[in-house]
Amino acid sequence: MGANNQKIYCASEYDVLKRVMLCEPQYMTIRDVINEAQKHYKDEGIHIETAVRQHREFVSKLRACDVEVVLLPYHKKFPEQVFTRDIGFTLGEIIFVADMAQEVRDGEEDQLKQWLEDEEVSYYNLIGDYIEGGDVIIDNSTVFVGLSNRTNQNAANHLRKLLTDKEIVTIPFKEKYLHLDCVFNVISPDEALCFPEALGKQEMEVLNARYDLIEVTSEEQFTLGTNVLNIGEKRIFSLPVNKNVNKQLRERGYDVIEVDISEIIKSGGSFRCCTLPILRQ
Repeated sequence: MGANNQKIYCASEYDVLKRVMLCEPQYMTIRDVINEAQKHYKDEGIHIETAVRQHREFVSKLRACDVEVVLLPYHKKFPEQVFTRDIGFTLGEIIFVADMAQEVRDGEEDQLKQWLEDEEVSYYNLIGDYIEGGDVIIDNSTVFVGLSNRTNQNAANHLRKLLTDKEIVTIPFKEKYLHLDCVFNVISPDEALCFPEALGKQEMEVLNARYDLIEVTSEEQFTLGTNVLNIGEKRIFSLPVNKNVNKQLRERGYDVIEVDISEIIKSGGSFRCCTLPILRQ
């Protein structure tokens, strides 16, 4: 690693998380319905005070686990800013800044760029190719890129040219599930959570060949059972409601840290969506 080794580094989804970026859901709302969860909760809406309280509890638990939390400033014009995962991704010693596909989220990435410039951290801006961090899952020499209406083949090709030392594996999935991490998530070098119904036969064969897949039911996919956050040393943040996922994780020796962020998942994202890892070691 280079001079930024104490600031920026990420090689997997399961190394020890040291520093992570979040944003409070102070202006969270379902403005434009863009996924199945938002469609379901459109009329009910989101209770901001509850969402903020739950988010603060999550931040508190992260800090209790010795994770440094960076909080981006929130702005009224960005109703989905809580989902910091999508505005970029850390891959090795580089932070890639995303180009957001949806107008409702366009501009969020500028908050990340401002923070990086203030911290004097260099970054690579993926302009012109739609890509969001929820579609990028890293496992050392392999980078999975979900192809959806948020991330396109051009972006995957761009990464392939930039990252000649990595294997870029594209994973098309049913677009209604929004991001790859809503249906697939690597939790160790040989284990992953997966919702098979969202993936084709060929994609399942690729993933089965690489991982012992822990299958998530359709009910627990809706409550984002795959969208856990591994902070290393077999510690995983997961929703209390996903009892089957949590049971399977515990049976495999994981310390499951349950935090209720049920108000936030109404907008279609859970622990992984709410976190942008900056440093894992």
